Amino acid sequence: MSGWALIRIWTVVVYLFMFLPVAVVVLLSFNASQFGAFPMTGLSLRWFGELWANEAILRAFRVSFLLGALTAAISTTLGVLAALALVRYDFRGKNLVSTVLIAPILVPEVVLAVALLLFLRFLQMPKSFALLLLGHVIFTLPFVVLVVQARLVGIRRDVEEAALSLGASPRQTFFAVTLPLLAPAIFAGMLFAFTISFDDITGTLFWKPGGVETVPTQIFAMLRNSISPEINALGTVMIVLTVGLPLLGAAIARRLGARTR
Repeated sequence: MSGWALIRIWTVVVYLFMFLPVAVVVLLSFNASQFGAFPMTGLSLRWFGELWANEAILRAFRVSFLLGALTAAISTTLGVLAALALVRYDFRGKNLVSTVLIAPILVPEVVLAVALLLFLRFLQMPKSFALLLLGHVIFTLPFVVLVVQARLVGIRRDVEEAALSLGASPRQTFFAVTLPLLAPAIFAGMLFAFTISFDDITGTLFWKPGGVETVPTQIFAMLRNSISPEINALGTVMIVLTVGLPLLGAAIARRLGARTR
């Protein structure tokens, strides 16, 4: 057997090891039986109905959607402004600012979570939803900056200069020329920020105040008691959201990119 054949076999084994448990969770979420075991006794949407009737889970979804939407809005706004400053302008300390903005990606999230928590305790600030939002913005901002920056580098400067030479103000040039060309990257960065925030658990466990649960922390709390079929259904919903949204966003961004060419 050749080396390439062994590599292919090993690749398949690794992918099966990674994704087979996910497939099992999705399959068991449609199990009619209360006990998650094979062979399945039948297919049913019963556990998704149980999710809809569970007020704690619905409340966690509301918190996660609100937190994700606010994180995406703030991170996208700051990320676009930061990318414009880093690409279009030269100023003292530019490399330092770029390093500081990208640093949260390089630091392990648990270290970042503990550091922010200790810093706010030093300032004698209690845990709050604002702290949770701040932590998510810090963690997602670098992704928006990198995505928008990569797109902005590819936009020719002379296109903007042509608009300026024809009498457009810098503000009009940004909204009429630069922003439409940046739209696919902005949309992709926004989806990245929302998905990462919605799916985060490590930092959320450190930053969230008492009585506030997001969907990942709600799953974690439910697992402390037992593995119920509701958890499988909730996991399936999370998989659909965290995988489907980026795929949908990529398709929309590709279409927007094709229109702006």
